[in-house]
Amino acid sequence: MLTVHHLGISQSERAVWLCEELGLDYEMIRYERRTDNRLAPDEYKALHPMGIAPVITDGDLVLGESGAICDYINAKYGAGRLAPGVDDPDFAEHLFWFHWSNGTFMATLMMQLVLTMSGSAQGASSGFVGDRSDKAWAMIEARLGEAQFFGGRNLTTADIMMVYCLTTSRAFRGTKLEGFPNISAYLKRIGARPAYQRAMAKAEPGMTPMTE
Repeated sequence: MLTVHHLGISQSERAVWLCEELGLDYEMIRYERRTDNRLAPDEYKALHPMGIAPVITDGDLVLGESGAICDYINAKYGAGRLAPGVDDPDFAEHLFWFHWSNGTFMATLMMQLVLTMSGSAQGASSGFVGDRSDKAWAMIEARLGEAQFFGGRNLTTADIMMVYCLTTSRAFRGTKLEGFPNISAYLKRIGARPAYQRAMAKAEPGMTPMTE
């Protein structure tokens, strides 16, 4: 059976949401973070050589990496329906946001987090990293002013990838959404989706989804 190994407050919520959007029969195992350093417990680290979330198992398969997991689940269990085909006018935009999410945006957010944690809050908000972050948020706000979803007309795995960056990951950084009306409106639409509500209730029981 397809099993999502979900580490609390982590990117693995993406896999839970994707399974709910596709209406799949799957198992979710939730792992609590350690209390001393807020990192993954040893049993989670043992699942995959990288020792980080997300991880899924499917029979003998052990697969990590959010994008790979989304592609795998959507292709194998969703008949590809949450990704536009090559002849769809939204194909290229979907590809861009799907890959940009972790390839550029999350990488920038992580650089800011590391700088802040190391005592360089100024470096996180200015210079190369700050400029890169400002451009990223401006791009996102502009995109959501021209399209209902990152992938275009319909929700796609690009949204599955992007929403975590705009919601739960803010728990580590305290980023506010003031000044981003398009992002705020988009997250309200996402938060109203029954599949998202089911996913967050399973993945983060007791936590109010950060869609505001």
